[in-house]
Amino acid sequence: MKRRIVAIAMIAIMAFVLMSCSKKKNEGGATPSVTPSAGGRFTPGTYEGKASGYGGEVTATVVLTNDRIESVVAFGPNETDNIGSIAIRDLPPEIVEKQSVKVDAVSGATTTSKAIIEAVTAALTSAGVDVSKLTSEEPKATKEATLPEEMITVDVCIIGAGGAGMTAAIEAKVAGLTVVILEKMPMAGGNTVKATGGINAANTPLQKELGIADSVESFVEDTMKGGNYLNNEALVRTMAENSADAVAWLDSIGAPLSTLSFSGGATFKRMHAPEGGAPIGNYIMNTFLNNKESNGIDIRYNTKATKILMDQGKVSGVIAKGKEKNYKIACEAVILATGGFGANEAMVEEYDKKLAGYKTTNAPGATGDGIIMAQDIGANVVDMDQIQTHPTVEQETSIMITESVRGQGAILVNRNGERFYNELSTRNLVSNAILQQEGSYAYLIFDQQLRENLSAVESYINADIVKEANNLSELANDINVDPDKLIQTVANWNKTITEKGQDLYNRTTGMDTTISKAPYYAIKVAPAIHHTMGGVEINTKAEVISTDGKPIKGLFAAGEVTGGIHGANRIGGNAVCDIVVFGRISAKSAAEYVKTH
Repeated sequence: MKRRIVAIAMIAIMAFVLMSCSKKKNEGGATPSVTPSAGGRFTPGTYEGKASGYGGEVTATVVLTNDRIESVVAFGPNETDNIGSIAIRDLPPEIVEKQSVKVDAVSGATTTSKAIIEAVTAALTSAGVDVSKLTSEEPKATKEATLPEEMITVDVCIIGAGGAGMTAAIEAKVAGLTVVILEKMPMAGGNTVKATGGINAANTPLQKELGIADSVESFVEDTMKGGNYLNNEALVRTMAENSADAVAWLDSIGAPLSTLSFSGGATFKRMHAPEGGAPIGNYIMNTFLNNKESNGIDIRYNTKATKILMDQGKVSGVIAKGKEKNYKIACEAVILATGGFGANEAMVEEYDKKLAGYKTTNAPGATGDGIIMAQDIGANVVDMDQIQTHPTVEQETSIMITESVRGQGAILVNRNGERFYNELSTRNLVSNAILQQEGSYAYLIFDQQLRENLSAVESYINADIVKEANNLSELANDINVDPDKLIQTVANWNKTITEKGQDLYNRTTGMDTTISKAPYYAIKVAPAIHHTMGGVEINTKAEVISTDGKPIKGLFAAGEVTGGIHGANRIGGNAVCDIVVFGRISAKSAAEYVKTH
């Protein structure tokens, strides 16, 4: 009896050991020698792999049976909401379905997709799997002509599910319209989800509470001046007059904004942001998507609008292509919210050859589709050659460093460790100043206090694009600039702050705190294409104007697809104001049109 108990115990121990050994972790080390079980392709068990994603580490947990990949779970808590999170949701089941890591990246989330694939590959490799031999049978291409066509009838079809489109959809539903949104990407967000600063607004309760004597007139003048007075002043005034209400509306739908900072070219603190300075883009997009659920808004993802239909001089519908079906939308109004063309290299070069080869901060869907569709039915376009670069973009990742970093006290230094320009001048001027420095780059320098006050900095640290040091001398050595010059530059800056003196480069804003609390930080930056100020011409009712100067009946537009608001240069914080103000106006105008025609 005792022998039997001992034997059973030994078997249990051996089983436990075997089960424990089946869980392998791979972080780039040597591949362990694992022998598949008899008659199977794989050694059953749970395996883990890791890789670097957009915002930090991505892990993949893979469960194998004898002959198949049973499940894949990816985890990347620091990947961008509504971008990387979509890849984390969608890629693992596709890997299981295809039984292979040979899957396409999720469009718009390439970095996270690559990290997931690498992490799964690492997990499989740790299980002794030769991933090169894992082949998947690709489904035969379906001929476009055989795709079924779905007919959808609604009051208004909104093209684009970024900030402008989502704002318009929510307001259209409130107005009692039936709505469908067509979004060519696999996720909502567009360029809005990449916005990191805030929304400019004048005469808000928060400004008044803090004693900031801003005004609509000041907002208008700053925007006109920043745009080199190329702006359509009527559109600028409409935006400024409705800006405070835009902030109040965001609050009413669940996105309160409780902090203020300066943006380049602004006379007053008017950039409203979430508590702690969190990036505004994800914040408001999550709110929009929550409202989408509560309002029952229909979004068709992976569905590209290709043509706006006209009948007897007015909009009558939209043709669109999906992955599994084509669509014909019958509607009385269309709202274009497709964004600009900053990710369309050929289109950018067509309008400004000097920008050929530049990096871009834009979402991959920003390719100008809406502008082209509108032109096809006679829409006029304005300011197409006005393309903005953002001065502070990390070039390896194309991560844009929010203007709030400079707005809360960071400085720019060149490779000599010296300041060279007013960091909070307009984006075009700061960009040009950086390009004139040796090497055409600069470093943002800031300290721990700024990091504590601005949560957006954490995403840059997670993305591994920030240098950190205990003192300025160490930081200078890390970024290969003269330590003595950097120390003197920061000392001069701090003296200007504490003594409230005249800044060498006439900077007057974002000068509330010194750079004096260790550790110290640096980010290497250079300009990249950021915003296209040109687009379809609209009036103050967001009606699209034709080449003959008259509104196109039933066609409205909002956001970066439009031209005229920002002139030759957009002020930071005005894009979010633009999408909310004109997104709401476009929906209200569409509702009025539908109900009266």
